[in-house]
Amino acid sequence: MSIVIAIDAGTTGVRAFAVDEAGRPAGWSYRELTQHFPRPGWVEHDPAEIWAAVEATLAELRATLDTPVAAIGITNQRETVVAWDRRTGEPLHRAIVWQDRRTAARCRRMEDDGHLPLVRHATGLVLDPYFSATKMAWLLKEGGVHVGPRLALGTVDSWILWKLTGGAVFATDPSNASRTMLYDIRHGAWSRELCDLFGVPVATLAEVRPTSGRLGTTSDGIPVSALVGDQQAALFGQGCIQPGMAKNTYGTGSFVLMNVGTTCPPPVDGLLTTVAWGLAGVAPTYALEGAIFATGAAINWLRDGLGIIDSPADIGPLAESIRDAQGVAFVPAFSGLGSPWWDPHARGTIVGLTRGSGRPQLARAAVEAMAYQTRDVVDAMTGGVGHPLTELRVDGGASVLDLLLQIQADQLRVPVARAAVRETTALGAAYLAGLAEGVWSSTDEVAGLWRSDATFTPRAPQSVVDDRHATWRRAVERSRRWA
Repeated sequence: MSIVIAIDAGTTGVRAFAVDEAGRPAGWSYRELTQHFPRPGWVEHDPAEIWAAVEATLAELRATLDTPVAAIGITNQRETVVAWDRRTGEPLHRAIVWQDRRTAARCRRMEDDGHLPLVRHATGLVLDPYFSATKMAWLLKEGGVHVGPRLALGTVDSWILWKLTGGAVFATDPSNASRTMLYDIRHGAWSRELCDLFGVPVATLAEVRPTSGRLGTTSDGIPVSALVGDQQAALFGQGCIQPGMAKNTYGTGSFVLMNVGTTCPPPVDGLLTTVAWGLAGVAPTYALEGAIFATGAAINWLRDGLGIIDSPADIGPLAESIRDAQGVAFVPAFSGLGSPWWDPHARGTIVGLTRGSGRPQLARAAVEAMAYQTRDVVDAMTGGVGHPLTELRVDGGASVLDLLLQIQADQLRVPVARAAVRETTALGAAYLAGLAEGVWSSTDEVAGLWRSDATFTPRAPQSVVDDRHATWRRAVERSRRWA
């Protein structure tokens, strides 16, 4: 029996997760990461802390295993930028996290100057501070990071791979490269035109290697055999290998991805086109994506910011204590709005409060907001691809909430299936690494391992569903263009 380990370096923590040949969890270890907020709208991580968490969780997990490890796969928070010295391996600045909005003004100026069509066509993205390019440019212009032959500018996958291989390999994969705003997703290479536009030298960027394939080895000889962005990993882990299949991950944010096959589609308003994965020797698989910046983050804010719950686990019982939010709508635009609005100047809004509003109404509104934001994305997605969604597979921390998934099914009018293994991000990275090392023989074999533990079907009347969604959309309009 072989074991594959996934390192899942997310926004709030790092998890090492072991998977056996049957796709069953075989152990895990976790460390939380410190969130740094040096200014309003700025979000940073300590790269040294990320690496220390990787070392700790990997060592702790391996100490529990009595089976050889066949491979390690790395999945990561995307768009987050790390700068380090290739000779010393030392970080040159805190990592700038995907949620960070410090470059919003530059993105607006670039759009005003007419650069959006180039960015949209080449990368499938929009001009937004969410992506890596303006973060890298900020580090070079204002962050005290100097260009030179020793400079490495990478996403978190590249940082971890560099450290795991003792500085031997500086690489990324198409799924992560496609999130930088510097990678031409149609030609499968860094775009020199975009690098020049943003002022990021190509020489500072990682080599782009296949998503699944041996990249190097650890100091004790374990192959490191996959790199993949976290949301693409979840799509793979959910078994969505056929065009038209879709998943949503309810994490710090929510990310709806639909497999659209091996032909890069034209841009769809409000959505991103991204590389899902690039396997060696075959055409890359593309996905349409709706990126929602704050879902689980809203629950954390109810705990940390308002103190109305002691733990995220409290949100379900509190929200279920009432039948609906009683007119209260909560738009958690703490860092602007992502898909399908792409408004970095939106801000969080709570509307519809009355003297009778309290903890249950806010909790319920936070849960409902997750479902409403997902509906907004799916409506844009199905309109863009020209055919309806038939099922949504879901995972992530908030997917434990039966109430959320029932509201989601009601809003989408399709079945919502919850994965039996909730850690589908880690699962996808493990599957991709195992494919490279022969643990699994094909993507079809991997897809056949997927199981659900519950499926939710629509129950609420269409008129009620649409009325509640219309109230949400009114609240969204009040949050937009605020800053």
